[in-house]
Amino acid sequence: MTGQTESPLIEIAGLTKRFGAFTAVDDVSFKVARGEVLGFLGPNGAGKSTTMRMLAGFMTPTAGRASICGHDVQADAVAARKMLGFLPEGAPTYPEMTVLSFLKFVARIRGYSGGELADRVDHAIGLTTLAGVRMQPVETLSKGFKRRVGLAQALLHDPPVLVLDEPTDGLDPNQKHEVRTLIARMAPSKAIVISTHILEEVDAVCSRAIVIANGRVVADATPAELAKRHPSGKLDDVFRALTQPKAA
Repeated sequence: MTGQTESPLIEIAGLTKRFGAFTAVDDVSFKVARGEVLGFLGPNGAGKSTTMRMLAGFMTPTAGRASICGHDVQADAVAARKMLGFLPEGAPTYPEMTVLSFLKFVARIRGYSGGELADRVDHAIGLTTLAGVRMQPVETLSKGFKRRVGLAQALLHDPPVLVLDEPTDGLDPNQKHEVRTLIARMAPSKAIVISTHILEEVDAVCSRAIVIANGRVVADATPAELAKRHPSGKLDDVFRALTQPKAA
């Protein structure tokens, strides 16, 4: 049938996480369609990483639900994770493994073998410019290279959904440009969420931005629409106005 629109690849409804009396994420809801790059913004402690972990199925929500490509991340976790590439904060790896052996290990877990495994690993290494360090143990790498190894494992299976927590953290300006160019190139075929506190990242690659403060969504708009919310037209001024505590 013509005229049908594709369902959102990411759907979050009423997502809430409490730690005792503290509410880290408070009734967050949004959807992300294929072709969208969503910047998920907020100050430290706003609930960004907690939301990302719940979306990826690594943390159980207190209330609400999240789904990836129609698969509930809690009730249908395996199917959801097959559709997801997740770069968590810190991107834990096995530090004694070389870059190549770690990515081969991830590929085997993803169910690849033989020539397809080798092709997937080579492609991920090429996308993230890791060829020069592929035989080095992960623990010997700089923070920026470790971040790129984390990104490579997220891209390995070419998932339709990417959830990237601070993807350019620790990268030098040239590396940041490479990663942002890669994200822009992949964007048309995927739904991508980038959790970040770097406002220039939103301008560079995001088609939409959500601002979260104290666990709640306080804005959801395009970067251009957000910029209009302050007389200066600058995103950093809008961000401060939305996230700073109001004076008593």
